[in-house]
Amino acid sequence: MTAPIPRDIPDLPAVTKAPTLLPSPVPATAVVTPVRRPLAAAFRLLTALLAAAGVSIQLALADTPTRALSHFTVQSNILLALVLALSARRAWTARRPLPGALTGAALLYVLVAGLVHHLLLSDPAGPLTTPGGTDAPTAGQTAASHILHTVTPVAAALDWLLLTTPGRLHLRQAAAWMLYPLAYLGFSLARGELLLPGTADRYLYPFLDVDQHGYKVVLGNALLLGLACYALAVLVVALDHARPRPLLRRR
Repeated sequence: MTAPIPRDIPDLPAVTKAPTLLPSPVPATAVVTPVRRPLAAAFRLLTALLAAAGVSIQLALADTPTRALSHFTVQSNILLALVLALSARRAWTARRPLPGALTGAALLYVLVAGLVHHLLLSDPAGPLTTPGGTDAPTAGQTAASHILHTVTPVAAALDWLLLTTPGRLHLRQAAAWMLYPLAYLGFSLARGELLLPGTADRYLYPFLDVDQHGYKVVLGNALLLGLACYALAVLVVALDHARPRPLLRRR
């Protein structure tokens, strides 16, 4: 025997709004077909080869390879060559790009090297250069200097502006990027103390020359350069969130 059907059926609660979908833990690469980017791969590989060529010329013309490898410009361009070579391979094989913290650091260091050279070191009469100067550079040294201080920073900036996804950098990364310049300062000062007085290129950069300026002036120069480097890092992060994406395919 069945129960009687009630006359009054209670009303169901009204649906006020459409239910929101929870964020999915599935990455976009699992549902979106990866796309090969041969143009970006070719540009990055060319830039990496230019950076490697500039470093090779510097090593070939230096009296000792260790002294050439001690320069900030050479180290930053080696890092850029490695990062862009890996980025070119990932773009060619349609793999996920490298972390933004790594690519942003490589970009920042070559920009710092280029700006310091053009703003502080290229003028023989500048306030932070060594009085008297050195011998005139050879053709090979001039070519390597143009590659490492002008070509690779401009190429790295163009790759970042035109061929990378915006909004991948964060402000907290700017402070982490300062660890390498700080470590380089300690390395440069320790190297100068370990070498004998009168050694050629005892201090690699004139604004870090303790013999000429003393520790008080050198540390003041390092502080100003560090603040400028951090300001540049913050500017790169800000531009990363404000720049458009002209050459990237919108999905």
